[in-house]
Amino acid sequence: MSSAGDGEDGVAADEVVLEITDASSLSTPSTPPPPPIPVSALDGPLPSRTVAVRADRSRLIESSSYFRALLGGSFSESGSGSVKISCNLDAAVQVLRYLFEPSVSQADTHAYPFEPSESQAITHENFLPLLEGALFLAVENLLVECEIWFRTLISRSFSMLVPLDFIIEVWNFAQKHGVTFVEDDCPDYLAKNFVQVISSRSFAQIPYDLLCSIIECPYLIVDSEKQLCEAILHWLSASMQNSEQLVPNLADSQLFLLSKVKVCLLPLGFAAGTKRNWVEFGNNAVCMILNLLKDSLQPLLGTIADDKLNSYRIRLTNYSKNVVLSGCPQLTTEFLYISVLPSALDAVFKRRVASLYSQVGSGSFSRYIELMKKAINVSFTNVRMVDLSKCPNVNFGAAIDWLKLVFPELRTFRASHCLQFQFEDLQYLLLRFPSIKEVDLSIDTSIVLPKCSVISSRFEARREMNRNLYSYCIFRPIFSKISKLTLEGRNDITDKNLLEIFMLEKSLCYINIKHCTLLTDDGISTLLLKCTKIHSMVLSYTSFGNHSIQTLCSLDYLDPSENFAYHNDERAHVMASRLQELHLEGCEAISCAAMSQLLSNVNIVKSLCLRQTSLTDGDLCNFVGSSLEYLDVSETVVSMVSLAPIIRRNSNLSCLKTAGCRNLLFEQGEVQSVSGNTYGGFLQEITSTCCLEDVEMGWAFCPIRTEDLIPSFCKVRRMTVGLGTTLPENILHALPDICPFLESLVLRFQVISDRIVRNLLESSINLQVLCLHYCLGDLTSFSFQAKAPALRILRLQWVTPWMTNDDLTILTQNCNLVELSLSGCKLLDSTSQEIISSGWPNLTCLHLEECGQITLDGLSSILNCKGLEDVLLRHTGRGIGRTIITDAMRELPLLRLLALDLCDASDGGYDTPNDPEGKMLRSVRMSRCKSVRSCFELHREVPSSWKPVHKETIVLEWSSSQLRTTIVEERV
Repeated sequence: MSSAGDGEDGVAADEVVLEITDASSLSTPSTPPPPPIPVSALDGPLPSRTVAVRADRSRLIESSSYFRALLGGSFSESGSGSVKISCNLDAAVQVLRYLFEPSVSQADTHAYPFEPSESQAITHENFLPLLEGALFLAVENLLVECEIWFRTLISRSFSMLVPLDFIIEVWNFAQKHGVTFVEDDCPDYLAKNFVQVISSRSFAQIPYDLLCSIIECPYLIVDSEKQLCEAILHWLSASMQNSEQLVPNLADSQLFLLSKVKVCLLPLGFAAGTKRNWVEFGNNAVCMILNLLKDSLQPLLGTIADDKLNSYRIRLTNYSKNVVLSGCPQLTTEFLYISVLPSALDAVFKRRVASLYSQVGSGSFSRYIELMKKAINVSFTNVRMVDLSKCPNVNFGAAIDWLKLVFPELRTFRASHCLQFQFEDLQYLLLRFPSIKEVDLSIDTSIVLPKCSVISSRFEARREMNRNLYSYCIFRPIFSKISKLTLEGRNDITDKNLLEIFMLEKSLCYINIKHCTLLTDDGISTLLLKCTKIHSMVLSYTSFGNHSIQTLCSLDYLDPSENFAYHNDERAHVMASRLQELHLEGCEAISCAAMSQLLSNVNIVKSLCLRQTSLTDGDLCNFVGSSLEYLDVSETVVSMVSLAPIIRRNSNLSCLKTAGCRNLLFEQGEVQSVSGNTYGGFLQEITSTCCLEDVEMGWAFCPIRTEDLIPSFCKVRRMTVGLGTTLPENILHALPDICPFLESLVLRFQVISDRIVRNLLESSINLQVLCLHYCLGDLTSFSFQAKAPALRILRLQWVTPWMTNDDLTILTQNCNLVELSLSGCKLLDSTSQEIISSGWPNLTCLHLEECGQITLDGLSSILNCKGLEDVLLRHTGRGIGRTIITDAMRELPLLRLLALDLCDASDGGYDTPNDPEGKMLRSVRMSRCKSVRSCFELHREVPSSWKPVHKETIVLEWSSSQLRTTIVEERV
């Protein structure tokens, strides 16, 4: 019974019953309506797809234009106590809760760390329902709050904390309903966070129109043009595979998106690789880059004159942090300056540029650069890292001035594999950037190791390269704050050079001088005296020895400003006690006494490499550290007597390398009586302590049960098993289960089968590297007929003698390689070149040895792999011309390493250039053979009785200042 003043159905006069039916509901009209409930009862799951809600009439009219017209206008429902609404039920419920009980949603506000705090009732979960309900019911204030909430959300989330799938869902809704503030703000937000966006699993789900808006946005941030191109190609590939992806016209979409890529800024190797799946785009990109290599300045000047510089400009915004131009041999210093010119250039400037260009060859280059400096009026102070690695045509003297002009707050600079970067350039870099923290100038390490038997060696000074625009007159000391310096492979750096850049400052913490063979033990020792804050050193294959160890282990180098209270003994005062990383691979000048002294002091080291040193059990027993994460004692004479306690004590050990340790299971030696340690098998020690990610083992790798391996090997990503053990078939077959994250597998001298290899390729979905060296077994072509989309590096040495061109073709279809090494495939012929170059245009490394007659007709097809950096051809067919070295340098702009066999020369030898200016070539190896009569043949005159046997290798190595020619007995 209704009380006085109540309306129909027991509803108060100031209330109205909203009978809301979900628009997508299949309920029939004859279904009786549910009893009315208050708005407060909407908290929780709804019992059906139709609800009846009692709500305040005046509040609805006041808040919503929809209800104002429906309940206060001339409609028949205006005076009724009940109205029917068909809409999105969830959206309507959210709006009612927002209007009548906003405090209900406040408890969920902090469920997501990226929620803005101003709109307490709006959350990540209810935003879209609220927005949809606000649009349908015309709740003006809620629409305003939704806009404020969303814009606040994305303005505060520059670090990409908002899930991409949420942004995509909002964008799709906005496109359908015309929500302009979403359409305006989403592209800008995603463009500013594009580096994080492309790493999201939802990237391929971005709608086409949104992706176009992002790419065209002026705020787009990418580290490199390659990064943008990779993202576009990935999105296009996903669209082609997903039939549900709504793309207006896929062919037109491809053309439009790829047209936005600035091809002239792509790395050559990457551009060549795109030809595998995007033939037309890849061919056009490679042609453009090669044309720029021939003459880059003239096209650039033409674009200045025609106001079409945009396609040559580096993508830079005020938010950019990294600039990666690595692998772009087409870049010159002029290119760099022009690539950051402003869009508006007056006609006077254009005429002056054109006039000076004609004079560049006659010594006016510095005037040209000065003119460019005046035109560049914008600097990007947020950029902290620039990478110009593999850019052989850049004049680094002028490039450093360019860096200072455009990126004044630079902290990290990388120019690896740039032979033309000279020591004077490094000095100038440190002078211009006193606050720079990290510099990487590494190049390929020398092929000629100290253990090589050198027959003769001579040096020739390289022709003056005129690389530097200015004569560096550095009279004042360099106050550098550099903390990390990598000079790996720079065998032209001397003691004097190194000390000149560390005269006064002591900020250096990390140094890598691997293979810097001109540095002496005294020079390294002096460096340590001056740079007492060093805690990480990579000194492999240097003269580091006893004198330097005495310096590290001296008690005289305590810095009074530092606090060593956390150490308990006097060794805390020595430099060695602070070392966190120490790599001494191949340092043969260290005596046993010095090694023992060093290891007794490096107590907190995390990464320790003692590979190919004189390390013994006695030395290793002096190490008492418990912080090791990386340990390499490969090719030493240590045994489990000294290694077992270290494994037990260092539970954080994730990398263990012991390949070539022949004494690993022996209990004899000078430490047996003093060790007092008991130990079981090698694997038992590991499985009881470690959880490895990188393991390299040979001797004493005696496998136990599969289930016993799983706890310690379940996180292994890289595994190498070599001479000294034989893994049984059940273990090899179970590797994908034992190591589900396996990325790299190297097997040497193992017994393998089709079943094992096929299972690896099919089941190890993360496998990127597979190397099979000298393995035995009944391997057939069936092994590699499985798809391996993740595989990038394949080395098959003397395991596939049956390989034919048909097998090679199948291999190109099943995997996308960047490195290929084949040995002993004698059925291959000259057609194999075309199969390789067309199947893997993105190859960077190609090694072919004893592979039939591949080069019988020359190397024309191999030279079509424009991204090749490392080529080895030995006994592959007597058809290689005299000019192959010069031809390879011209056709392969990124080539760094070339190894040939004189037996394959069609004219008996090769012409060698003295000065490959403007090129990246680091070394050329030419192996020479002699004919020896087989002991199984009785007739000397029979040609087949004479076999080629290696005699010596001629090694040409270029540095920034000289060419060294060495003849060694080994086949390097």
